[in-house]
Amino acid sequence: MKRIGLAAIGAVVTASALTSLPPRTLAADPPATSYSPVVLDKSFDELKRDYTSLKPRVMRQHQQLLEARYDLRDRGASDVTMSRGKNVQVGVRTRLPRGIGSWDELAQLTPDEIRERGLWPAGFMPLPHPHHAEGGMVFPQFHIDRIARQDQRDLKRFDLDFDLPDHFLPEYPPAIFLTTHPDKGDVSQGEVVTIKNFFRLFDGLLQPKQMDGLRLLVTPFPQQQFNATSDRRVDEPSFGVTCFDCHVNGHTNAATHLVGDIRPQEERNRIDTPTLRGVNVQRLFGSQRALKTVEDFTEFEQRAAYFDGDIVQATKKGVNILERGTQVHHMGEFQALLDFPPAPKLDPFGKLIPDKATEQELRGQELFFGKARCAECHTPPHYTDNTMHDLKLGRFYKPQMINGMLANSDGPIKTFPLRGLKDSPPYFHDGRLLTIEDAVEFFNLVLGVQLNQQEKADLTAFLYAL
Repeated sequence: MKRIGLAAIGAVVTASALTSLPPRTLAADPPATSYSPVVLDKSFDELKRDYTSLKPRVMRQHQQLLEARYDLRDRGASDVTMSRGKNVQVGVRTRLPRGIGSWDELAQLTPDEIRERGLWPAGFMPLPHPHHAEGGMVFPQFHIDRIARQDQRDLKRFDLDFDLPDHFLPEYPPAIFLTTHPDKGDVSQGEVVTIKNFFRLFDGLLQPKQMDGLRLLVTPFPQQQFNATSDRRVDEPSFGVTCFDCHVNGHTNAATHLVGDIRPQEERNRIDTPTLRGVNVQRLFGSQRALKTVEDFTEFEQRAAYFDGDIVQATKKGVNILERGTQVHHMGEFQALLDFPPAPKLDPFGKLIPDKATEQELRGQELFFGKARCAECHTPPHYTDNTMHDLKLGRFYKPQMINGMLANSDGPIKTFPLRGLKDSPPYFHDGRLLTIEDAVEFFNLVLGVQLNQQEKADLTAFLYAL
């Protein structure tokens, strides 16, 4: 596939090319504002017609961006699988910038040289939403199909589709591991947990408060694009979405949307849905919001993030105000039961058991805690320090518009746990890194640790063992 330079990728589509149809159309373009218009000047049928006609161009332009950034071929590992058997995608998928022959060659340059010469790999740039000017929740087709059959709810937007190929996404349905029943292993029975089956699957495993919390996590509530108003992005008026439509089975299907707490629109960051596994050991929630408890996160998501942080739109579209003392608490109690997948090669302190590990994994562990500097943020046993760090990525590239998104430095991002890492592709808070090998190359450049090819392979082997 022909490589396209960073400047060319920025030119694939500019911000203006994607704003010919503003998300909520007014008779005249309004001045910059923190608020979305509440009263529309078009009917639902008119909006649907306009957005449907725009969709092929929007998706084509975004697909061109992905193909320019990444090798999107299906190349799964023959010997590395996720918890329920899906093959892990392997290899560095980010394309090198034009004029650079290898990752080692790029690593020899300073951040200033990379920035001034425009050599920061396009696949390491922030990843836009499929339609950044519009935003909103977008679900993989396999989840849309399953929910249509199982719950008779329609999660298919008429204005855009999910963008990343299925083979780069977590296995589906994902396994469910409970801290209270480690002896039972995966309790999902291979099903997607919804309002239709949660009682059958969990009656007898959970106490009543936890059952009520799970019920609420699989109950549809109105959301910005999925609601009963004329300002929606689905064919029929909708009950909404559930927490587990993104966090499927308490894990993730890599559904995406935009953060609700940044303005203007072009500076909002894409979100790759993180797993809920291991929230019982976490002390920060939301990749950049730094919410302090899972209850805060649960309440914020349903009351604000569902509606792009717009309290006026939330009222119009039917926000469901959860009661903090019981409902939010019950939801948090269930989420605290979601465990990491088993890691049979790790001891109670999160280190490799020498008799169970390979020589390559042991070398990778030594690198993780030494030369690669991973453990300075990702500390065992859960491989997070429960704080936030700014990687200062602005050292490597100049701010630029890419498909309606202003790509600039990301700012502080929380340290995500690395336990069960191979079950949770793609990586980084916006999903810009498709494989673990991509993440290794990314941090090799960002941290300037100068790993050679063998060291990168050893470190990757260790990360697979987590």
